[in-house]
Amino acid sequence: MLLKTWGLLLCLLWMTCTAALSQNAKTQVMWLGQSAFKIVTPAGKVILTDPWLIANPKTPPEFKKLENLGKIDVLLVSHAHWDHFADAPAIAKLNNIPMWGPGDLNSVTVALGILPPNLAPRFNKSGTVTPAPGVQVTAVHAEHSSILVWKNPTTQVEETHFGGEPIGFIIELENGFKIYHMGDTGLFSDMKFIAEYYKPDLVMMPIGGNFTMGPREAAFAAKEWLKVPRVIPMHFGANPLAKGTVKEFQKFLEGSGIQVLEMTPGLAQEF
Repeated sequence: MLLKTWGLLLCLLWMTCTAALSQNAKTQVMWLGQSAFKIVTPAGKVILTDPWLIANPKTPPEFKKLENLGKIDVLLVSHAHWDHFADAPAIAKLNNIPMWGPGDLNSVTVALGILPPNLAPRFNKSGTVTPAPGVQVTAVHAEHSSILVWKNPTTQVEETHFGGEPIGFIIELENGFKIYHMGDTGLFSDMKFIAEYYKPDLVMMPIGGNFTMGPREAAFAAKEWLKVPRVIPMHFGANPLAKGTVKEFQKFLEGSGIQVLEMTPGLAQEF
């Protein structure tokens, strides 16, 4: 009985200390090119978003070997396009963790035999999951498309499959810090609702144009609808059609007071 009591007290002490450390610790964010980010939470959980790494011209060479990412705890995929989905199945299998993405994309992934059901759970817009202790992820709307191009191993023919509806993510960490990863998106007025309801502290926003918002549209969304203090530009420079630049984005944001965090792939920033 005494041993059981001491065990309970030690467990409670450990939980209290962990919570205190999480409150004081920083969040590390590393951009790996396009929409891929490696986020280390205050409690040390590692979140990976939209992992197009091996063929991504912006990804540092050391991270083109997926094992060099280290242990991944949470894997998020916003939609089925190859520059977001490509390396996700391999990372899910390597770490034996679920790939969290649009419910219908994951259904197709299972049906095609790309992932087993236990590594492709389903959720959808406004759904909230807890993929790691203390981490909550909510799926939100994104204005885009989503198809999965898959090479049939039997016929060797590339097939086009429905990829579910694209989503963005509200990622809430152990200390309450919230990141809004917008995924691929054009302008839509409910960005204002998302910002007012979820109150993100940091936004990861596409600026490349052609496939997503360009610098002008992204700046309008940041100033008029999101009104957040800090924005990380993403989804530019890896595809010649996505010509938007951080310099253009900054120009359209002049006078807004919004901090644009220009990140170098492979170098982490703390928040």
